[in-house]
Order: sequence, then structure tokens, then C-alpha cells
Amino acid sequence: MNDAYTDDERPPPIVVPHQELSVDALRGVVESFVLREGTDYGDRDVSFDTKVAQVIRQLERGEAGIVFDAATETIDIVVKRNLRGHE
Repeated sequence: MNDAYTDDERPPPIVVPHQELSVDALRGVVESFVLREGTDYGDRDVSFDTKVAQVIRQLERGEAGIVFDAATETIDIVVKRNLRGHE
């Protein structure tokens, strides 16, 4: 993590179009997100591969987007309503 930025100097997060990632890179980003989120689907179990496929479909439909934060050198997936400030 880069702590060299003050709040005024922090570069804005960058929206990364999912289409610009290779298939392997996209899957890696989505798998990392799914593992980190610990999503809860209620009473029914949903397989890891199903969760990954659901997130990829959300990206394809424009319901979510990939955001890279240069200040922290992290990448995340956010729902579209939270993506507006990054475009």
C-alpha cells in the first residue's frame, strides 16, 4: 500500500472495462472478489463457480464494474450505483 499520498493528492480510482482484461485475468479478479466478499445466499448453498459466473454476468450487463485504486494498488468490483463517482 502506498501511504505517500495525502487526501488531496490521492489519484481517483480508475474504472477498468472488464472487456479489456484477458479471460484469465478477469476470472482471477472475480474469484478474488467472491472469496473476499463471503457472500451469503440464505438457506441454499451456491457453488463457488456459480458465484463467479453470476458476478461475470453482472459485469457483462453493466450492473457492476471493476475499479482500480492506484493509491492503495487494489482492485475491487462495485455495483453500478457505487461506480458513478469513478467514471
